[in-house]
Amino acid sequence: MTDSTIHSRPFQDEQDFWHIRELSIQSYAFTGLGFNWDFRRWDGSRFHNPTGELNPNWPKTIQLWITSGDHLAGAANLDGPGWFSLQINPVYRAEIEESMLDWVEEHGPAPDNETGQPTLQTEVFDHDCVRRRLLEARGFKMLDDGGVIRRMYLVAPSIPEAPLAEGYTLAEVNPHDLHDCQRMADLLNAAFNRTKHNALEFQQFGLHAPSYRQDLHLVAVAPDGSYAAHVAAIFDSYNHRAIYEPVCTHPDHRRKNLAQSLMYEAMRRVKALGAIQITVDTGDMIPANKLYDSMGFTEAYKSHVWKKTY
Repeated sequence: MTDSTIHSRPFQDEQDFWHIRELSIQSYAFTGLGFNWDFRRWDGSRFHNPTGELNPNWPKTIQLWITSGDHLAGAANLDGPGWFSLQINPVYRAEIEESMLDWVEEHGPAPDNETGQPTLQTEVFDHDCVRRRLLEARGFKMLDDGGVIRRMYLVAPSIPEAPLAEGYTLAEVNPHDLHDCQRMADLLNAAFNRTKHNALEFQQFGLHAPSYRQDLHLVAVAPDGSYAAHVAAIFDSYNHRAIYEPVCTHPDHRRKNLAQSLMYEAMRRVKALGAIQITVDTGDMIPANKLYDSMGFTEAYKSHVWKKTY
């Protein structure tokens, strides 16, 4: 049953975060892959910072749509200059999606890095015909850029054994140990060609994000004691599924199947917890997709960036 008295308001407080997070979990069974952000992404946005404080910009960058019964119908978030995402309870989609797009078009455009013209863009999965139609009617154009979510059902009676390469050892990342957190920050920076990660940031996430489980944050430790590869598996007990996020290997330790070994070990652990499916976000990178093909990630859901220039 829908609600004709839905109103919108800015993000207010910590309680709003938890309501959005809950929506991302409970809507999955009805919306499928890629429609709303996974709860792990919300945890990262909230807790992956060195102070642990709530993002002070969220009242300006997140708008909520609330029913007369004070239930969350949806949230629009500006997740970077000129980018937006929509989080929607599918029960209310027909009532609020146009209003949400009105809001992001009013508040979200930002100068393009190359042309300087105001632009707005979002990522939409190809199977979401409704969103595609709405964006096209508003003047958005589909670009070649995009991503892929791959899924595998954990139906095989056994998971292949894949020991780590000689000299490397399996370990878990203990967020209480600042040395572990520093090694994780070093690995993330090297693997993703970044400089922003630090020990306190990762420690805040590990200690406070509800999706963090030490037994599912696995690393391959190199002979010199540094972290060579990392795989985190996020377990969603509500939907009996798991998410790989992130999967990475230090450039100095690639082509040794370290990530694959960690993925299989994490797969065994989440299956024991009750997961019946596991997903991983990737792009069109040929080496990564060859790996996922070989492991049994036979389902692939493609997305594209949709962009509007004003």
